[in-house]
Amino acid sequence: MEQDRIGVVIVTHRARDLLDDCMRPLRASPLRPRILVVNSSSRDGTVELAQVLGAETLIVPRRSFNHGRTRELARRHLATPITVMLTPDAHACDASFLELLTAPLRAGEAALAYGRQLPRDGADRIEAFNREFNYPVESHSRSRADWDRHGGYTHFCSNACAAWVGAALDEIGGFPDTLVSEETIAAAMLLERGHRIAYVAEATVRHSHATRLLDDFRRQYDTGYTRRAHRRVLLARERDEARGLLYARRLAAHLARTAPGLLAYAALHTAVRYAGYRLGMAGARLPRRLN
Repeated sequence: MEQDRIGVVIVTHRARDLLDDCMRPLRASPLRPRILVVNSSSRDGTVELAQVLGAETLIVPRRSFNHGRTRELARRHLATPITVMLTPDAHACDASFLELLTAPLRAGEAALAYGRQLPRDGADRIEAFNREFNYPVESHSRSRADWDRHGGYTHFCSNACAAWVGAALDEIGGFPDTLVSEETIAAAMLLERGHRIAYVAEATVRHSHATRLLDDFRRQYDTGYTRRAHRRVLLARERDEARGLLYARRLAAHLARTAPGLLAYAALHTAVRYAGYRLGMAGARLPRRLN
């Protein structure tokens, strides 16, 4: 694939203060990507700054935004053979990021590649452990043959920092029209068709979220709701809680060694996340107003 045919989509809302740090390593990349900043109708100057920084812009009405539909619209707008998806708070660690992340795709070795997310500066211990658990130090690739060994982790990835081959996404109809988890749904469908996923640990970004109970409850509710709606591809090969239980056990062991004073809060945080997830799994049967 031609090096100059890389597109980058940055999905934003009220992201003016984050945008320059996000775009700077992309603009310095020798791949010279097309950069598209998608904004869900915020009025904080995000769009105007993106234009000053040399990006194309696309405004999506706030009421019609969802993660799957909006990213598919952006991907088709760029129509590049490879599209990289980023969030504005995911900041590449250096200018080699784009070359490293897309290398398996440009070589024809995978249809999807995602990078390593390191905790942001000032991250708490639980927040940092989450990144350590999900993003190991060694690169690897996965195929559908790995489902028996890895279960749901086989199709794990994050569109906060991922690159996609357009032709492969076209095979599955693009990103699904879904509230969240569009990347894991698409990844599972690509694996079913025989494609590979590459994890590129050398392509690093700083990106993590503070452990706020209400925010994490809502995030897990959305995840549970979406996984239930797409259970054929997301839940067919393991119990839905399996990876979450593994995370909880390893987090407890980690904190017992390094910060035992946080164990009580970690237990509360885990319980809140699990309650959100299970309630989300039942969300289709709950009143619309609650959803």
